[in-house]
Amino acid sequence: MKPRGFTYHQPKTLDEALGLLAASDDAAVLAGGQSLVPMMNARLASPEIVVDINRLASLDAVRIEGDRLVVGALVRHESLIGHPLVQERLPLLSSMAETIAHWPIRTRGTIGGSLVHADPAAQWPLAAVLLEAEIELQSQGNARRIDAADFFEGALSTTLAAGELLTAIRFRLPSAGHGAAFRLLTRRPGDYAIAMAACVVEADRPRRLAIGGVEPRPLDRSGALDGLTTVPEMIEAACREVTPMDDPRAPADYRRRVLAQLVGDCLAEALRGQAS
Repeated sequence: MKPRGFTYHQPKTLDEALGLLAASDDAAVLAGGQSLVPMMNARLASPEIVVDINRLASLDAVRIEGDRLVVGALVRHESLIGHPLVQERLPLLSSMAETIAHWPIRTRGTIGGSLVHADPAAQWPLAAVLLEAEIELQSQGNARRIDAADFFEGALSTTLAAGELLTAIRFRLPSAGHGAAFRLLTRRPGDYAIAMAACVVEADRPRRLAIGGVEPRPLDRSGALDGLTTVPEMIEAACREVTPMDDPRAPADYRRRVLAQLVGDCLAEALRGQAS
């Protein structure tokens, strides 16, 4: 199939892009196109206008601001694998980026597009919740930041309002000497995740743990680890009250079992890394 007819715009400035989004009730933003284009071809999405933001160079940058690693919405997955700032200050993101789909998709897909698409099996929503990220949203005449934990509402659903554009994500930087780990299970390399877990351990802060791919949105399970000292206790607490999705690809009971293994492996590696 091919998409229905639409009007295509390629703005040269952020203000121009925001103006186009404000002027239409049925606009879609095109960045990497790895989700939008297939959906349009299948006519699961039929926007009246498409706003291509790939000329907005200001959204394609990585920088440090205080205790935050700020990643522009147009930064490609592949760019995060070898970016010197990411490798030096938050190598966990590089490890997660390496597991996203396959090379052609990583070179086109963007972090902003992944966050807005909000696929439960995607790595970046999980990373955002784990690292207490702030998501920057702009519309014509307004800008706001929202905590990642409040941005994701469910599968393919966020609090992004009409006319808004996600412009950057601000990951909290762990302290020096932290331990971190990421685990996921897929049928084959590059497939959608059946379950994921990621954690960060710091000497001066509570442990951080988030899980993904099991419920319609990523879950922050950090609070479940409070006061616990052994990995088996942490696994049990982290997986308690989780209600895994059930589908032919991965039944709920299977997701629950593999999640416990992923959480255990993650915690063990992060604790080793923090101690070394």
